[in-house]
Amino acid sequence: MSRLEVSGLRAAVDGFEILRGVDLEVESGQVHVVMGPNGSGKSTLSHVVMGRGDYTVTGGSVRLDGEELLGLPTWQRAARGLFLAMQYPVAVPGVPAGEVVAAAARARGVDPAVVLDRIGAEAARLEVRDEFLARGVNDEFSGGEQKRMETLQLAVLEPRIAVLDEIDSGLDVDALSDVARRVEAMTEEHDLGVLAITHYARLLDKLRPDRIHVLMAGRIVASGGPELAQQLEATGYEGLAADLGIEEMSLRRPVAVDPFAEPGF
Repeated sequence: MSRLEVSGLRAAVDGFEILRGVDLEVESGQVHVVMGPNGSGKSTLSHVVMGRGDYTVTGGSVRLDGEELLGLPTWQRAARGLFLAMQYPVAVPGVPAGEVVAAAARARGVDPAVVLDRIGAEAARLEVRDEFLARGVNDEFSGGEQKRMETLQLAVLEPRIAVLDEIDSGLDVDALSDVARRVEAMTEEHDLGVLAITHYARLLDKLRPDRIHVLMAGRIVASGGPELAQQLEATGYEGLAADLGIEEMSLRRPVAVDPFAEPGF
């Protein structure tokens, strides 16, 4: 069994603190969902866990199976079994997507003799056409095509823990069902642990979570089961914040004062 443990995580960018002490744990076979309003720090959480270099960690720890990941480069975190499906995947024209997935799978120790068969099987399962495997990575892909390809990579690589940053973004109903079903199947077939980040409860109808966390202004302010999602549907984030006595829901950078500006009167 694998476990991702995030403890007291604090992080900043350009001196502005975004994560202000985040605690959560995800185990093999579990689906945890982080929800929150715009500007609450959800995507920052995914980037910091995966080791994006322009964020500065100022406190806390991120451990995978007891091993500290902070300080490790992104590729070493991936080699240890951590996977990030990005909200906005990068396009790499001229580099065939299928070859990238195959190279990554071989680097993860997948038998080279079965890599292409595995990619073909997952492509069929997710309705990814051969032309997309031959095209440059995310080169002129639609939002749905990008997310299907991200899910294909996830399925082929079989990591221990997957962080899915708004995997539902840009998906129509059919694509959302296909992606969510494949991710959920991996929790059962390969004991995958999932940390899914989203704005919307519609993902929860397809990817049934074991635990839901609400992030506001860089802190997890509430955690619970499906009943928490029902509360959010009924009251929205503002209603939950009011019930909890929380005034700051989102993060806003302070506006620098220009000493040479007109006084305005």
